[in-house]
Amino acid sequence: MVDKKDFNIIVLAFYKYVEIEDAQLEVKTHKKFFENKDITSRIYISEEGINGQMSASQKDAKEYIDWMHSRPEFNDVNFKLHYWHEQVFPKQTVKYRKQLVAIEESVDVANTGTHLSPKEWKEMLETSSDHILIDVRNDYEWEVGHFDGAELPKCATFREFKEYADNLEATTDKKKPVMMYCTGGIRCEIYSAVLKEKGFEHVYQLDGGVINYGLKEGTKKWLGKLFVFDDRLTVPISDEENSEAISKCRKCSCITDNYYNCANMDCNELFICCKDCLETLKGCCSEGCIDAPRVRPYQQQNPHKPFRKYHHYFGQKNYPEKCNQSQKISS
Repeated sequence: MVDKKDFNIIVLAFYKYVEIEDAQLEVKTHKKFFENKDITSRIYISEEGINGQMSASQKDAKEYIDWMHSRPEFNDVNFKLHYWHEQVFPKQTVKYRKQLVAIEESVDVANTGTHLSPKEWKEMLETSSDHILIDVRNDYEWEVGHFDGAELPKCATFREFKEYADNLEATTDKKKPVMMYCTGGIRCEIYSAVLKEKGFEHVYQLDGGVINYGLKEGTKKWLGKLFVFDDRLTVPISDEENSEAISKCRKCSCITDNYYNCANMDCNELFICCKDCLETLKGCCSEGCIDAPRVRPYQQQNPHKPFRKYHHYFGQKNYPEKCNQSQKISS
């Protein structure tokens, strides 16, 4: 159970597909609004709309929500809120992107699946088994948590879903209902449209993604935790209910949901590991990485802090002396 009074930071997740005539100007407008505010973010803006994750003091978060809702193009944006004790992004980032979701083809986002509220989603899971339930996140995301009974495509990147969709088209009755979900909902806007273009007749998507489901319905039908693309890395989907870990340490297979970046800077792989094995591997994902020429200090390992670029460590006395200056600069 989380007492929101103990946290002074609000973490926001949101998106909206809406035509933005001058996306570069919108980037500048956002940056101007963020001036002198206690906000960190990773926000992408394109002519297609906006996709944002950010954390802010409660005051600045509420001001941002009010500001967005005061603008006609964003007045119905659904903000999903969590509370935390510190900022969850390393800096304030607002960038232009040609596509909100990187997929190497044109997709009609007006032709998406039927949106199901968290309540409707839970009811469909509980009352019907005649459907395909697909987790459309990357494999390292669903490894730490997913809906019970979901298909878990072995896709390491978003772009690989196209091949999965092609295989699904070739092997599946297109009259069979398809349910799909992702973290916050935006990837389903693309994937559901892809499946509908392939002729699937009944495509459903979880409105607001797993984040919204956890806020509204708790952990029913959910296993494990939720991977998020910020310093928290893994979080319970509900503040009101506990969720047990389901993922396993890469080395010893014990149950743990701690993610780390490999300390070998030329590997940097994100991997699941228990604390004992992490100490044995000196923060690396495998024994082969331990003696690599550029290895971060083991003391910097933290399951809730992805590794930063080198300048965050430069000058610290425990930084490996074997990294020469040219290697440091290129990191």
